Amino acid sequence: METEREPVRYVPMIRDMAEHDRPRERLIKVGAEVLSTAELLAIVLRNGTTGESVLRMAERLLIQFDNLPGLSRATITELTHARGVGEAKAAEIKAALEIGRRLVASAPEERPRVSTPDDAFHLLKSEMMFLEQEHLRLILLDTRNRVLRTPTIYVGSLNTSVIRVGELFRAAIRENAAAFIIAHNHPSGDPSPSPEDINVTRQIVQAGKLLDVDVLDHIVIGRNRFVSLKQRGLGFDR
Repeated sequence: METEREPVRYVPMIRDMAEHDRPRERLIKVGAEVLSTAELLAIVLRNGTTGESVLRMAERLLIQFDNLPGLSRATITELTHARGVGEAKAAEIKAALEIGRRLVASAPEERPRVSTPDDAFHLLKSEMMFLEQEHLRLILLDTRNRVLRTPTIYVGSLNTSVIRVGELFRAAIRENAAAFIIAHNHPSGDPSPSPEDINVTRQIVQAGKLLDVDVLDHIVIGRNRFVSLKQRGLGFDR
């Protein structure tokens, strides 16, 4: 009896694609803004691996690292652990993302503004609401509430024995930030603040008064929802 054969998986390489479908040619013809993120990343990577086109590889990396923010946070070592990515490709990815970051930094009028808890939530929700561990990040702001950076300061359960308040303010002072908002996620999806969250917030707010750096809020991010401790008067003086 003839055994059933596995279906042949056809993965077209870039050279096998019609010229008008190739990412580089499409960019030249219609402009970069029309291309998908995967197509742009494919141009940076230049070539794929055996049996995998560079476009398919780009799509895989975006899924594996949770899109551009994840690629930006990944180290060279973490990138090189991905199939088909050596040090050269990892360096090219990091260089391209750093150019983008510097472009934003050089055009302050184009930086997003954060004036409300909703603004803070929408800025970070896509990156933070599905994380499997707690991450504490800062939204560093200038005097006009424009975002300077959103660095990750801690990964892991938040408690007063782990968090060194000075680390938060060191990041703010390094960027010459006038104010910041604390943000952390609850992997459970429930953004209800814990007593520890409130206690940490109180300590940070008090330190901000001493160091003359405004702590505007602490938001806890869950699944598609959040809680502002400032709005609830938790850890902040009313």
